[in-house]
Amino acid sequence: MKPHTFLLSAIALILALSAVSCSKTSQSDAEMNACIDSIMAKMTLDEKLGQLNLPAAGDIVTGKASQSNIGRLIAEGKAGGVFNVKGVEKIKELQRIAVEESRLGIPLIFGMDVIHGYETVFPIPLALSCSWDTAAIRRSARIAATEASACGICWTFSPMVDICRDPRWGRMAEGSGEDPFLGAAIARVMVEGYQGDGLKKNDEIMACVKHFALYGAAEAGRDYNTVDMSRQRMFNDYFAPYKAGADAGAGSFMTSFNLVDGIPATANRWLVTDVLRGMWNFDGFVVTDYASIAEMRQHGIGDLKVSSAMALAAGTDMDMVADGFSGTLAQSLEEGNIDMGQIDTAVRRVLEAKYKLGLFADPYKYIDAKREQTEVYTEANRTEARRIATETFVLLKNEGNILPLRKGGRIAVVGPLADTRANMPGTWSVAAVPEKYKTVVEGIRDAVGPRGTVTYAKGSNLYADPALEAAVTVFGRQMRDPRSEEALRAEAVALARSCDVVIAAMGEASESSGEAASRTDISLPDTQKKLLEALLATGKPVVMLNFSGRANVMTWESAQVPAILNVWFGGSEAADAIADVVFGDVSPSGKLTITMPRSVGQIPIYYSQLNTGRPKNNDAQFEKYLSGYIDSPNSPLYPFGYGLSYTTFSYSDFALSAHDMKSGDTVTASVRVTNTGSREADEIVQLYIRDIEASTSRPLKELKGFRRIHLKPGENATVEFPVTVDLLKHYNYELEYVAEPGEFSIMIGPDSRTLRSATITLH
Repeated sequence: MKPHTFLLSAIALILALSAVSCSKTSQSDAEMNACIDSIMAKMTLDEKLGQLNLPAAGDIVTGKASQSNIGRLIAEGKAGGVFNVKGVEKIKELQRIAVEESRLGIPLIFGMDVIHGYETVFPIPLALSCSWDTAAIRRSARIAATEASACGICWTFSPMVDICRDPRWGRMAEGSGEDPFLGAAIARVMVEGYQGDGLKKNDEIMACVKHFALYGAAEAGRDYNTVDMSRQRMFNDYFAPYKAGADAGAGSFMTSFNLVDGIPATANRWLVTDVLRGMWNFDGFVVTDYASIAEMRQHGIGDLKVSSAMALAAGTDMDMVADGFSGTLAQSLEEGNIDMGQIDTAVRRVLEAKYKLGLFADPYKYIDAKREQTEVYTEANRTEARRIATETFVLLKNEGNILPLRKGGRIAVVGPLADTRANMPGTWSVAAVPEKYKTVVEGIRDAVGPRGTVTYAKGSNLYADPALEAAVTVFGRQMRDPRSEEALRAEAVALARSCDVVIAAMGEASESSGEAASRTDISLPDTQKKLLEALLATGKPVVMLNFSGRANVMTWESAQVPAILNVWFGGSEAADAIADVVFGDVSPSGKLTITMPRSVGQIPIYYSQLNTGRPKNNDAQFEKYLSGYIDSPNSPLYPFGYGLSYTTFSYSDFALSAHDMKSGDTVTASVRVTNTGSREADEIVQLYIRDIEASTSRPLKELKGFRRIHLKPGENATVEFPVTVDLLKHYNYELEYVAEPGEFSIMIGPDSRTLRSATITLH
């Protein structure tokens, strides 16, 4: 043996003998650091860069993974994780390659877009937010984690917490609406639901807060488009949900596609390092969105090598799909454009995530074939999903109390969304099994049973234009009928005339919203509107079920249709949940978390707008030289926080415990809410605050509290909100988080438009 060969072998033996065992996961940072130190001491540069590489799995055939491209990549230590593999046996095989065939045996992390459920699919996130039920939303995330982890997934690319105030943007469906206070509350409980008790158990998975940052403010509502705003607006209007996710202990963050201050978010050091890590003390790892490093070239930043080095230097740790880190960082290191310390820092963060997940102690922690058979799409999970879905539907109109319907008589179920399984779960339901789910007409039939007859006619396609329909029915959601629109409509009208009431299931397909699903026209497509007009012309009562992943323009429908129930996309149990509400087994209680515009021309429209120097009464007609439109009131069609019930509620005895406060004080705002109707139901009571005197202009009102209460007929409850100085704070021009002395308006009501108010003075 040559002397230098002997020396290298001796060094390797010393390192192996001195390595700290990683066979047991400990909560001790010292033990975690020692474990990771021992691993990193053995890693080559290629192996380090491999940990920063996140490829998509592609089509993995169980038993042949080792012969696939991804299998070879894993065996060579060139992948830190894999995403969107479904099935515990496939994941087990990939993990086996990592721990048994790669040189160091470092386990993989397995991610998936588990956005609103796994096989038990909950309503889309926008719909979930309309429940205002944070406990239920936490449970939905807990169930999603249980099911996904039973199939080998240990990392979800959720929650998506982007604030959106432009419903043309399709990804409004994936977030929690327009308000940062509510968005922060939901971000917090979703992280808690996914991660459970600190990732100790095999049914707890790592959350990934996305998309950092400001993705929901894309110009013109066009996906992937430019974002540009002041930093004060970032902190006051958009950052709160991201910070809440970090404060809740999220294990990872995902960067967004858009620019922030002219720099792609993935390579924006101020955003990723100064704000996320520095100001908010986030200690997890940061992954890119799909190929976002490669896309930086389109922004004019530089080629893949330049973009990769810039992203690493900014604090981004893992490269999804672009092959920028694995393919170019070694050259950038040699050229001195990055240093080994930056690579080591990123590698350590990825390895720490795996350690916290318990993968070093047991690489097969999340691989249990029995759990996959017994804990997925269970009766208990489906029951919970059905119950939660009923809380998300928003009753927009109910003229003459046409709803709820009785379970009897002759009911016509009509519309392009009435008999489709694949569109029930909604966008980003990648693990869904639609063949297990009911259609709307099946749900209505099951609810009515032998007490009446339920008949169906499609009535129209989604769009008259087949090319437009094809664009929104991808991923197996196609449902086009080859008959003419006239023939489809005539059949439905004849059916309606023979029935007592018509339920019209209309609106968007599930992929009309979501990623790359921006729309300039967010009203009901013409062919569906013609069907609705024809149904109304029969003189029969019409109940419209509006399927949607965004706020729609429904001005005509609101004027013409007697009953409108916004059902969003309610998940795998949507059909039964819709029947529960339509027939009154459950009273609708959802309230809008977005503002519904009268027309696209009002966008962006949101309740917490700043005032102008020439304000106009929102509902007044046009008046010259005031801030308004010639052809429309300023007010929305339906305001933020709005939603009807099958009962009525009155608000009285609004009071503040004091009208003056100092730092450290708490003032109690209270109101008495009475169920004045004949049905028991839930009501969502909302608290808003306006800073009347500030160093910079503040919104006319901001949500600062909410309570969901249940009242029987005639029952009342006093709802109290503690108003602390912290609720009065905002980020001033210098980005200091302050409560400035002066007057504040405190408001309580059932929505952002119908409010009782009083003032306090902060000294």
